[in-house]
Amino acid sequence: MTRKAPSSDPVQDAPQVGAPAHAAAGLPAVAHSLRMARQQMGVKRTALTLLRVNQKDGFDCPGCAWPEGDERHTAEFCENGAKAVAEEATTRRVTRAFFAEHPVEDLARRSGYWLGQQGRLTEPMYLPEGGDRYEPISWDDAFALIAEELRALPSPDEAVFYTSGRTSNEAAFLYQLFAREYGTNNLPDCSNMCHESSGSALTETLGVGKGSVLLEDLYKADLIIVAGQNPGTNHPRMLSALEKAKAGGARIITVNPLPEAGMERFKNPQTPKGLAAGGTPLTDLFLQIRIGGDQALFRALNRLILERDAVDEEFVGAYTHGFEEFAEAARAADWDETLAATGLERAEIERALEMVLASRRTVVCWAMGLTQHKHSVPTIREVVNFLLLRGNIGRPGAGVCPVRGHSNVQGDRTMGIFERPAPAFLDALEKEFGFAPPREHGYDVVRAIRAMRDGKVKVFFAMGGNFVAASPDTEVTEAAMRRARLTVHVSTKLNRSHCVTGARALILPTLGRTERDTGPGGDRFVTVEDSMGMVHASRGRLAPASPHLLSEPVIVARLARTVLGGKSATPWEELADDYALIRDRIARVVPGFEDFNAKVARPGGFALPHAPRDERRFPTATGKANFTAAPVEYPRVPEGRLLLQTLRSHDQYNTTVYGLDDRYRGIKNGRRVVLVRPQDALRLGLPDGSYADLTSEWSDGRERVARGFRVVHYPTAPGCAAAYYPETNVLVPLDATADTSNTPASKSVVIRLTPAEAG
Repeated sequence: MTRKAPSSDPVQDAPQVGAPAHAAAGLPAVAHSLRMARQQMGVKRTALTLLRVNQKDGFDCPGCAWPEGDERHTAEFCENGAKAVAEEATTRRVTRAFFAEHPVEDLARRSGYWLGQQGRLTEPMYLPEGGDRYEPISWDDAFALIAEELRALPSPDEAVFYTSGRTSNEAAFLYQLFAREYGTNNLPDCSNMCHESSGSALTETLGVGKGSVLLEDLYKADLIIVAGQNPGTNHPRMLSALEKAKAGGARIITVNPLPEAGMERFKNPQTPKGLAAGGTPLTDLFLQIRIGGDQALFRALNRLILERDAVDEEFVGAYTHGFEEFAEAARAADWDETLAATGLERAEIERALEMVLASRRTVVCWAMGLTQHKHSVPTIREVVNFLLLRGNIGRPGAGVCPVRGHSNVQGDRTMGIFERPAPAFLDALEKEFGFAPPREHGYDVVRAIRAMRDGKVKVFFAMGGNFVAASPDTEVTEAAMRRARLTVHVSTKLNRSHCVTGARALILPTLGRTERDTGPGGDRFVTVEDSMGMVHASRGRLAPASPHLLSEPVIVARLARTVLGGKSATPWEELADDYALIRDRIARVVPGFEDFNAKVARPGGFALPHAPRDERRFPTATGKANFTAAPVEYPRVPEGRLLLQTLRSHDQYNTTVYGLDDRYRGIKNGRRVVLVRPQDALRLGLPDGSYADLTSEWSDGRERVARGFRVVHYPTAPGCAAAYYPETNVLVPLDATADTSNTPASKSVVIRLTPAEAG
């Protein structure tokens, strides 16, 4: 039976703490998945829905972007994928009666968990200026209201159009087209907050800002390095790929400040060994690195490779540029600095080296643990140096593997959701649609928040996501949002961003991935691009949660026609009716999508071209793969302070909180916990179970405090701490960002811990 939405917020004052787990998945994951799915969907709906997830004729999981192989299991989903599907396919509904009962002030006091548990949004809602609660509004009136605000702006650059990674290729393409026809490149997206550093580094060094491996490359690898990533929680299906790679002879090095259960041992619920036996040990060498020490580690490995004369000289000579300058910098790597930066022993690094030298085919995977530091871009450039040295780009079983988070975040960027579009993309857009797109760069996420804070942006429009909860410096972000004239969110469920509004606000409910999208010509499908550049169709099957929902492409097209009117020659109505026509336009604008409709009709879809991988061709400024030589950087922490990384719990996906437990880390019934090495905590006078206030320290002298966190003695790297976001986003200064990419530095926040103030 399904369970009703909670009427009150659960108390989280006293989280229970046990020992962390040393294995992931297995029967507990199956049981937890089915229990949560049953509570949201019921037994029959659970079976019908979960058996369609990630199938070739089904829908793409609304969770992570990990790819599917050509051969699919009957149950092609993970525990957190099941939670994501259950939250979207829930039978719970948020109606106009709910909004009449709950003023915005009341909703703003609720937790994100409580808001998300209320169910699916069912009709457009409007918060009028001076009003205290949302009220129903028709779609036509909602579009007219947005058009009124946009047309009244002195400049199109006073509007911002944000995108979440859930948005389909078709919707994203129309969305960026509308924004540019309107006259702005203010198209920030969630990539700005996660893998922007990867794109910046890879574009400069390899010429393509995406990963260079396919799923099959992992199976062919001799060595896989997983750095700054927790697949067991954030990309659980990756564990199956690592298990298969291990069966093929691969060895795995894990580089992370925290031990994570999934990388210790994987109990594959699809196999008897995973269910009944002990599962598969994954990590051969665990390097428990200090937060932010990854650049120093890879620089040291590069020095050792040079000293051992283990360079692929043929590859380096034929395909690379800048080797001599890089080699000079690498040979100068200082051991004392390396050990201080990494917190590792020299013997550990040398053991890693032996594994590197024994490998002909090496893949490096990474996620936010590498991308959210001030020096993230040079860190990832150093990873590229490491791979180039031994010819591990453009070789089967080798390459770069930035593991993307949200299911179509990479596809949205491919479709043109970018505040700094390439001139070639704008040229193609102009040729296809007959208008002159703006050429001036727009705002990314951080710059958009600054612009709202400074009164330079009056309209904020979000295609999905939970911008307020995802962004850094929570108090600054919320104050900035409240300065807007109008805030609009296209959403499936309630979240914190609906409670922090401009003078006027709209919530526009949309179809989810699981739902049937029916147009004048029958059922329609959309497409997505996974973390490895595979593009495939997604077809929902469930009846929509409400007859008043519109799909994202239809919302964009109707809004565009209302705002632009007869000035736009784009056939918005035709594109909204038939998504195949959108794909025809994409095929003529975006390289790699030629004959898009025919390609995506193939079961499983198709791989986008990747010049470095496919032909060892590097479309960089030099025409070759670029070695780089940057000074080694790492966070310096004053005496008596710790270095904090923000992270997810296991009952969480991005800002969506499914529950209050973190099973693998031994946390139950609470999220306000801070994980600290016992020796560090005791030195600060904080016994296990005590409560502390977290205060971040930044050059602006502003005090940012997160209060009342339960101290958990945990085996973190020395001098390091960890706590969940979005609760700790308040500690991340808006101006603390990565060089070049401008990504918030959420993984290296200097904090002090003090006993919690009473009350």
